[in-house]
Amino acid sequence: MSRFASFREFYPFYLGEHRNRTCRRLHFVGTSLSIGFIVLTIRSMNPWWLLAALASGYAFAWVGHFFFEKNRPATFRHPLYSFAGDWVMYRDILIGRIPF
Repeated sequence: MSRFASFREFYPFYLGEHRNRTCRRLHFVGTSLSIGFIVLTIRSMNPWWLLAALASGYAFAWVGHFFFEKNRPATFRHPLYSFAGDWVMYRDILIGRIPF
């Protein structure tokens, strides 16, 4: 089903789907908000905040893809690898490996 045998093979493809700087920035903002909502979930012990975490993460990313990158999010074809790719790209942006 997947044409990638591993995440190591998938990640270069994932980065290729995120060439547009605005798209990457929207991913970063959405993931940052998700982290905040996850912290809020833990602090408030209210699991409903997890819905906000999911919504913010995906909403910002999808806006980036549909309006700036002009492609279909990898989530639709490779949901698990794409979820992992977002976190790895987030880290790579934080440490300066990928330009913000």
